[in-house]
Amino acid sequence: MTTAQDLDVQPTPLALLLLGREADPRSERGVECPGDLPAPSDPDLVERARAAKEKLGDKVFVLGHHYQRDEVIQFADVTGDSFKLAREAAARPQAEYIVFCGVHFMAESADILTSDDQQVVLPDLAAGCSMADMATAEQVAECWDVLTDAGIAEQVVPVSYMNSSADIKAFTGKHGGLICTSSNAQRALNWAFAQGDPSAGKVGKVLFLPDQHLGRNTAVRDLGMSLDDCVVYDPHKPNGGLTAEELRAARMILWRGHCSVHGRFSLDSVRDVRERIPGVNVLVHPECRHEVVAAADYVGSTEYIIKTLEAAPAGSKWAIGTELNLVRRLANRFAGEGKEIVFLDKTVCFCSTMNRIDLPHLVWALESLADGKVVNRIQVDKETESFAKLALERMLALP
Repeated sequence: MTTAQDLDVQPTPLALLLLGREADPRSERGVECPGDLPAPSDPDLVERARAAKEKLGDKVFVLGHHYQRDEVIQFADVTGDSFKLAREAAARPQAEYIVFCGVHFMAESADILTSDDQQVVLPDLAAGCSMADMATAEQVAECWDVLTDAGIAEQVVPVSYMNSSADIKAFTGKHGGLICTSSNAQRALNWAFAQGDPSAGKVGKVLFLPDQHLGRNTAVRDLGMSLDDCVVYDPHKPNGGLTAEELRAARMILWRGHCSVHGRFSLDSVRDVRERIPGVNVLVHPECRHEVVAAADYVGSTEYIIKTLEAAPAGSKWAIGTELNLVRRLANRFAGEGKEIVFLDKTVCFCSTMNRIDLPHLVWALESLADGKVVNRIQVDKETESFAKLALERMLALP
């Protein structure tokens, strides 16, 4: 049996992480910023960020995720989703420093894909992803033991969403699987199921980590499976809360994880916006619940959402089910074209951990680099990096 010790995992007690009393470099949370930040009220923050970035010149490359605050995104050299940004970092070998304005797993991916000469910096180490934290290396190793005991591990191909830790990406690569994004999840699942050999009694099965909604929506909506083909593995229950018979019958074994932002949208949200805005188009991210995706008019990744709105005719009305910073930015961008864009839910919902990257943290990181001090460096160990990179390369090789 694989143990936490075999994986060199020493879990930090959750209570200590939440209190900020201890740090866990393998976790998306519980790490405090070690520096003295400038005050948020400092009227010179924008000028200080501009001056530090100018001083660094081509030595620094700033990446900004779509969900970042406007005050931060204005200093990004490139904006995009997590994988696009990691690839952009890898395409800038001349940049000595990559400042990633996103969350922890994104900075890890950038470190995996960039050269050893480049250093990836996360302005606030506590900027994490609750979804990524829902699957730890220890839990996934235990899950694999459950699948082995059920006699199906040889049939299972792990497919992990980009929104996962480096440890989970490495597990995926080590066990013959690949990474996916919300844009290519269908192709990734098709590849994974094709690894089975029915003639040898190996019917293809997938362990989808860590977002159950993206896995379920892709399997049912895009691949034509039924909800009965899917089971949910709960790492907090013995044997995942499933019997060996249920695991053997399933095609999709979904990890019990979700996005804290997209998981908030409900069927009532869709019904309400249709009543309030006649003729509205509902456009949602596939991390939303299955019933929300089924009720929407359009479903797609962050990049898909942006492109759909770019191509939308003037005067069209849209309710968007994704992070509020992006929705608000898109509403402002397209207001001049007569496109009405609203947030799908009435409740304000930012990505709270993404929002930890604010202007004071960015200024502190840039000024430190300008003074020759590398802070908050994200560095994935070589063994983890090699297996994680293998899983990423399988994704890049998808037809």
